[in-house]
Amino acid sequence: MHLRSATNLLRARGEHYDGKVNFVELFFDLVFVFAITQLSHTLLQHFTLTGILKTTLLFLAVWRVWIATTWVTNWLDPQDTRVQLMLFTLMLAGLFMSMSIPNAYEDGGLGFAVAYAFMHVGRSLFMVWAVAGHSPQKYALFRAMTSWLLLAGIFWVVGAIVHGEWRVVLWVIALMIEYLAPAAGFWTPRLGRAPSAQWDISGVHMAERCGLFVIICLGESILLTGANFAKMPWTVVTMGAFVIAFVGTVAIWRVYFYIGHDRASHLIDHSPDPGRIARLWFTYIHIPIVAGIILIAASDELLLAHPTGHVSTDAAIVLLGGPALFLLGALWLKLASSSTPPWPHG
Repeated sequence: MHLRSATNLLRARGEHYDGKVNFVELFFDLVFVFAITQLSHTLLQHFTLTGILKTTLLFLAVWRVWIATTWVTNWLDPQDTRVQLMLFTLMLAGLFMSMSIPNAYEDGGLGFAVAYAFMHVGRSLFMVWAVAGHSPQKYALFRAMTSWLLLAGIFWVVGAIVHGEWRVVLWVIALMIEYLAPAAGFWTPRLGRAPSAQWDISGVHMAERCGLFVIICLGESILLTGANFAKMPWTVVTMGAFVIAFVGTVAIWRVYFYIGHDRASHLIDHSPDPGRIARLWFTYIHIPIVAGIILIAASDELLLAHPTGHVSTDAAIVLLGGPALFLLGALWLKLASSSTPPWPHG
């Protein structure tokens, strides 16, 4: 591991900076492989409209903590030992968060909330320390961000202490604070608003990180499909369902990565306000994309379990809603990165 000077933890940007993802970032993502698996299993175990909505709330939290860390590693040098130690600490907390997902609305709520809030606040405080004396703009940004995350963290922890509907209500408020904060420029009374034009980022890095998260979700779909098919008799019907599920996964990969993905990273790197574009494209637009893939993974398991059976209303919602949600997000991303409609696809 290369140890840079003790006074600078930021990436050295310049004409030779390519924005490539570092191996420690890929290692960090392993925790979220586990988190996505937990979300998929939780969805299948609570397969009602209420269960879907509650799992969606947990998914929004998992996505938020991952994408916020991705923004941070866009600025930090992942080869620095101190940055790696920060990521390893977040990984440990992320494991506790992921393990608590199945029981988050029961006795695992406090473990989920504390681990989740710790990841957000701890990462933000690390950035305050990392940029102090090097970037006054980022220093003000992360001081303000820490205030927002502390406020949201209070709602997370208090929500975990109470039970029933109040837990859901307080956690929804916490998520609203976290998702509205970037759009509000992390405004605080003393520091004001942090203009997105000051958020200098690498579009290549952000696009590659989000692409890798999509691959994680697709991997979960293949894992569920393969594991379930291995337990079933190889009949014409089950093999047909297996092939349909696999072809669907390939189609998702094709739709997401064909043209629009690379175009988005190029436009961000050549934009006068890359922070605003990246905030929309990666923080917000990717939500329906990733959520749709998780729903599709669950629907693939239902397809294998009941390839010719009766479909309940809840199952139909997932079977149709997953692809629709993914296609809506993919179309939104491609339209946002192009002035012309993506026809036939691009």
